Amino acid sequence: MNEHIEAWGLISIGLVLLVAGGEMLVRGASTIAAILRIPPLVIGLTVVAFGTSAPELGVSLQAAMSGAADVAVGNVVGSNIFNVLFILGLSSLITPLVVSSRLIRFDVPLMVGVSLLGWLLASDGVVGRIDGIVLFAVLLGYIVICIRMAKREPEEVKQEFAVEFGADSQPQTNLWWPGLLAVVGLVLLGFGSKWLVSGAVAVATWFGVSELVIGLTIVAAGTSLPEVVTSVVASVRGERDIAVGNVVGSNLFNLACVLGLSSIISPQGVLVSEQAIGFDFPVMVVVAVACLPIFFTGGRISRWEGALFLAGFVAYTAYLIV
Repeated sequence: MNEHIEAWGLISIGLVLLVAGGEMLVRGASTIAAILRIPPLVIGLTVVAFGTSAPELGVSLQAAMSGAADVAVGNVVGSNIFNVLFILGLSSLITPLVVSSRLIRFDVPLMVGVSLLGWLLASDGVVGRIDGIVLFAVLLGYIVICIRMAKREPEEVKQEFAVEFGADSQPQTNLWWPGLLAVVGLVLLGFGSKWLVSGAVAVATWFGVSELVIGLTIVAAGTSLPEVVTSVVASVRGERDIAVGNVVGSNLFNLACVLGLSSIISPQGVLVSEQAIGFDFPVMVVVAVACLPIFFTGGRISRWEGALFLAGFVAYTAYLIV
């Protein structure tokens, strides 16, 4: 009984540290970027998207290095499914989301392409070091393109991101405080990811379910909490570009950075189970593809479409549990 309490305690504390660490890292890095005169739109599409994916990165790196490959894979795939079905679904129920033309013509098709690439690279049962380098190269190319495209964005979009990330206020000149904030955030992410993985593996053993299922559910939902907060708050404020862009950007980072770096750092690469290859990766791809017709028809996600997303998430989770 004490072991069970300890396992759930590790998961709870790990999640709290991951959310707190991710928030501190985002705020610190965003402030540093603003001080260095990086445009707010670039901060939102790169620094913040990376920061909200930092919990996934910490957990998957820890899981890959400790031999819990199913947790690493389940975390990435499950987070991408959760981001689209649950976060976009919930955000669009609060208020219908208007999708920018840039997201429709570039980011969403790229998300679909990277999802297919991830499935293809995993289809042989392992995402090896070369595969990881390919994925990470996609990430670097995406960042370069984002920076170039940001310079051509309409002024109202730039202002929206400036307000969201405080770059329109009086800029700071002292780097030590945001730097300290970012470093402390990274430390919290390290401890949180280690404890969450340990607790998740213990719970999987206790319930007699696979580590993959735990990764796809508890771990994926927990590490996606920063995305939930960012997108829902942006939706409530009416900052709809940020609500959608955060999800799309985070999904790209999860595959290209989290899965890519995990497979580069892990000596044997990241092993992928047959169940993940045959079911969970295809679901992730289908969910990404499902965004295309919804985003293209009218450039908005209506409430009923959001309800469909949420229903899909409930059905997928129920299937995993049953």
